[in-house]
Amino acid sequence: MTRLTRPVSGERQPERSSAGMGPWRFVVWFGTVSLLADVVYEGARSITGPLLASLGASSLVVGTVTGAGETAALGLLLVSGPMADRTRRFWGLTIAGYALTVLSVPLLGVAGVLWAACVLVIAERVGKAVRSPAKDTLLSHATAATGRGRGFAVHEALDQIGAIAGPLLVAGVLALTGNDYGPALGVLAAPGIAVLLLLFWLRARVPDPEAYERGVTAEAPQPAMPERRDGRLPRAFWTYAGFTAATTTGFATFGVLSYHLVQRQLLTAAWVPVLYAMAMAVDAVAALATGWAYDRIGPRVLVVLPVLTAGVVVLAFSDTVAIAVAGSLVWGAAMGIQESTLRATVADLVPSGRRATAYGLFAGVVGAASLAGGALTGGLYGYSVPVLITVVVAIQVAAVVLLAVTRVDRR
Repeated sequence: MTRLTRPVSGERQPERSSAGMGPWRFVVWFGTVSLLADVVYEGARSITGPLLASLGASSLVVGTVTGAGETAALGLLLVSGPMADRTRRFWGLTIAGYALTVLSVPLLGVAGVLWAACVLVIAERVGKAVRSPAKDTLLSHATAATGRGRGFAVHEALDQIGAIAGPLLVAGVLALTGNDYGPALGVLAAPGIAVLLLLFWLRARVPDPEAYERGVTAEAPQPAMPERRDGRLPRAFWTYAGFTAATTTGFATFGVLSYHLVQRQLLTAAWVPVLYAMAMAVDAVAALATGWAYDRIGPRVLVVLPVLTAGVVVLAFSDTVAIAVAGSLVWGAAMGIQESTLRATVADLVPSGRRATAYGLFAGVVGAASLAGGALTGGLYGYSVPVLITVVVAIQVAAVVLLAVTRVDRR
């Protein structure tokens, strides 16, 4: 895959935006927002499977609901991305989406019935759909100055500190309360309030993050990325989206993994969040490693993602504790790449004026594939684990082919 044009180490970079904050400081503060938000929603996600099971859900219901949580707002993603590009209200959409998420989680702890819990699980993901295109666009402007791979990777690594702290906090409260989900989710209201306060402060400091990207162009002019006159996104974006859809369709949700661990009595419910925190630590390391590699060798580093996705189902659904835990850690590594380097590539494929639209469509593709993946892995898990492994490995072979096609399109 031809390497994309991006700032390289040693280039002079713009030191400040119009608001007086350097690009790396913006990435770090924005990462702190994600850190606090992850304490909230990753704390909740770490126990979604056992929580739904405690309310009477089957493995198919858990897989479908956790997958649907990633795709319930597909229509919103198709609207929120173009809306952000058209209105340029990136901050407003980002804040609104985070607000919905941090309100849904504490309510999940007092839902009490399966249907209400399912609605709140999906509502939390709707919040992500509202904010994701605008949030990723804001971050992409700063990473034009820091390096796409490194900037998204550092943001993801900070994000994962919260993803570790949240599950550990939930695990501690579960242990103290005898597996009472209400208090375990209720304590997550405090970091949720901090998310909103920090977002308002950051918007006041950096009202126009696009200044970072304009500054890079002024300091070190690069060949302009062509804008299509018909308004359509580049062909390479669509083949890349196809690769992402394929590798995500075979990706099991942690809800299904945790369901397996608890139902087969490999781990207790209190230990599942601890394992999730370990997976998030692996997530951060994988994001930093692939982000560094991306800035040096380009998107071909993504070939590792289908390999990891296939490895998850081969290992995680074992009845041996050590092997199943290893599979969950491989799941964390794949998540790190999905949440950082996949998004960095979109910013390099699409011009700034259409980027939020592209991120919305891309998130919609990922969401639809997550629904398919959640239902597929949940359904096949209940039918036959060997069949599940065979199907997922075949899908990942197809994903590698699509990545190769993307490489042809980029020549």
